[in-house]
Amino acid sequence: MAWFRTLMQLSTIAKSPPFKPNNTVLSPHLALISSISHFSTQSQPEVTRHAGLGPTKADEKPRVVVVGSGWAGCRLMKGIDTSLYDVVCVAPRNHMVFTPLLASTCVGTLEFRSVAEPIGRIQPAISREPGSYFFLANCNGVDADDHVVHCQTVTDGEDTLDPWNFKISYDKLVIAAGAEPLTFGIKGVNEHAIFLREVYHAQEIRRKLLLNLMLSDVPGVTEEEKSRLLHCVVVGGGPTGVEFSGELSDFIIRDVHQRYAHVKNYIHVTLIEANEILSSFDDRLRQYATKQLVKSGVRLVRGIVKDVQPQKIILSDGTAVPYGLLVWSTGVGPSPFVKNLELPKATGGRIGVDEWLRVPSAQDVFSIGDCSGFLESTGKPVLPALAQVAERQGKYLANQLNRIGKAGGGHANTTKDIEVGEQFVYKHLGSMATIGRYKALVDLRQNKEGKGLSMAGFVSWFIWRSAYLTRVLSWRNRFYVAINWATTFVFGRDISRI
Repeated sequence: MAWFRTLMQLSTIAKSPPFKPNNTVLSPHLALISSISHFSTQSQPEVTRHAGLGPTKADEKPRVVVVGSGWAGCRLMKGIDTSLYDVVCVAPRNHMVFTPLLASTCVGTLEFRSVAEPIGRIQPAISREPGSYFFLANCNGVDADDHVVHCQTVTDGEDTLDPWNFKISYDKLVIAAGAEPLTFGIKGVNEHAIFLREVYHAQEIRRKLLLNLMLSDVPGVTEEEKSRLLHCVVVGGGPTGVEFSGELSDFIIRDVHQRYAHVKNYIHVTLIEANEILSSFDDRLRQYATKQLVKSGVRLVRGIVKDVQPQKIILSDGTAVPYGLLVWSTGVGPSPFVKNLELPKATGGRIGVDEWLRVPSAQDVFSIGDCSGFLESTGKPVLPALAQVAERQGKYLANQLNRIGKAGGGHANTTKDIEVGEQFVYKHLGSMATIGRYKALVDLRQNKEGKGLSMAGFVSWFIWRSAYLTRVLSWRNRFYVAINWATTFVFGRDISRI
């Protein structure tokens, strides 16, 4: 085998006397050793860092810079015509999270890789085209006059490179930075609660849950401490909070009672909501969900959290609720990046856009997803922070940019004489939520007061699973999800703490 013979020759050379360089040409093996010597720890040259990407030239493809890798940004990148544009994505994560199935990963129904779709698979040009890139970085500023975004690299841990700043010039900028969880300024939420918006949030919840289960079974733990460790509190009665509560109660009934029999009577779930749970759903569906959650062992508490402490939360009426795991899911709001942008704002602090998702005061700047909202001057309401809204906006804007590029308006400041096309119109397709124990809710009304099909039960659960299985972006992840569901059904959930 050629590679084995080469390895033996290299080992023989390494044992020979030191080589004295002269004017002769190095053999391939010696050249290899010479190149390897560059990786020694002695007198390392400084790493060259580029200032960023400069403006595109007239004979080059225009550059679309996408800030964010959520539903809106990824759907836009998927639909953009890379024969017309170079695509540059700037985001602190290199994947998109399929959020409707994220709650299932917390208890082992699905594995984490099943809900994470790499950016390079969504838009392959980023991996192979010379002018398209993905940069693991945060965007911390936009200079709309000079068509430049300011970024800072994302590093992980103290032993990695120090973060540094760089700039990217754009021809078209799409801000799809998403939103961040709302804490309402309540003290202790960021320090002690766990959100449920990213894969690492789900990983933290899963590790914490399994750790508490194992610690509660160790000798020496008091009854009071055991009850606290195994008390899972969910704050927020929206779809995410209800789905997580349902998954957790199902996990307790089907898996904990069998594999942690010594502590099965101590573990319980409490869902705290200030108003009604699932407020956007039909009244009949809300009542059905309440009944099923209570039947599954979930305790529903109506109250407002006033303070979050390391081992308990305090409600507005003074009630102290001890917890071992606290999950916070009370909606989302604009991030500090969005708040600090000197761009017009819509209701709620989002970036203001017109009917074509353009930022009116900034040429060649668009905004989509949870970070954007219609300006009051448009007469349209701010759309809810839903995946289907973001996905629809991403698809619409991709078609708009493709049309502009074909008309010759891809480069910066060249779209003034191009017709804007049809306005963005959102039509709500309905809402779905699973509540555990093979039951779900399906509400196909366009709005809360409208008429339409609404149903609950096993058939709704089958529709919920079928719909989301088809919405998973790649066949690879659809296969993962289907196999995970089948494995969980036959063998139960994976309770390994890794």
